Amino acid sequence: MKANNHKILLVDDEPKIVNAIKAYLENSNYIVSTAFDGEQALKLFDEVSPDLVVLDLMLPKITGEEICQTIRKKSRIPIIMLTAKIQENDIINGFNIGADDYLTKPFSPRELVVRVGSLLRRSSEGVSPLFNVMSWNNKDLEVDLNEIVVKKNGIDAKLTPNEFKLLSTLIKYPKKSFTREELIEIAFGYGYDGYERTIDSHIKNLRNKIEDDSASPKYIMTVRGIGYKFGGEGE
Repeated sequence: MKANNHKILLVDDEPKIVNAIKAYLENSNYIVSTAFDGEQALKLFDEVSPDLVVLDLMLPKITGEEICQTIRKKSRIPIIMLTAKIQENDIINGFNIGADDYLTKPFSPRELVVRVGSLLRRSSEGVSPLFNVMSWNNKDLEVDLNEIVVKKNGIDAKLTPNEFKLLSTLIKYPKKSFTREELIEIAFGYGYDGYERTIDSHIKNLRNKIEDDSASPKYIMTVRGIGYKFGGEGE
C-alpha cells in the first residue's frame, strides 16, 4: 500500500494501545514511528522529523507534558495528547502548553485517525488550529481554541465544557454534516456515557448563547435527517 508521506510519531507506554493505533494509522497510509518512553520519544522526534505527534501524558522517564513543552520550543507541528486525565483543568493545561487536540482514554482508534487527518490538512494550509482566534460576521462570534474562550459580540458566552467541545468540533470541520453519534465520538470521546439525544439539549443551549435568534440559527445549522453542521463563514 502506497504511503502518503505523512510521518506520525506515536508515543505511549502501553504496547496494546500502540499496536492498535499503529495498525489503524498504517491502514490509512501513514508512516508510523513508535516510542514507549519520554527519552526515546525526544530522540525519535529529532531523528524522524514527524509531521504530527500522538503523545500520551503518563510516560516513563519524561512526562508527556515535558515532551510537549520541549517540542513547542522548536516546532509548531500538530500534537494530539492521549490522557486518562478527564478533569477540565488537566485538559486546559494540555492546551496551554501547546497541544492541538486531545483524546481521553478509552477512545476509538477510528476517531483518532479522523483527528490526525484533520490536523494535518489544516497544518498543510498554514493554519495551526489552536493558535488562532477565529471570528465570523465582523466578530459577532469569536472562538479562541487556545484560550478556550467563546465571545458573542465581544462578551464571554460562558460555554460549558461540553458546549465548547461541540462548537470546536463543528468549526474544525466547517460545512461537514455530523450525525449525533459522530458528534459524541469526536467531541466527547468513545467512552461518553450520554445518549445521542443529549446532543440536542447541548445544541439548544449552545444556540441560546451564540445565536441572535435561536429559532433561526446562522451558526449551528440543523441538517434534516442527519444531524448538525456549522454554517458560519470565517473571516
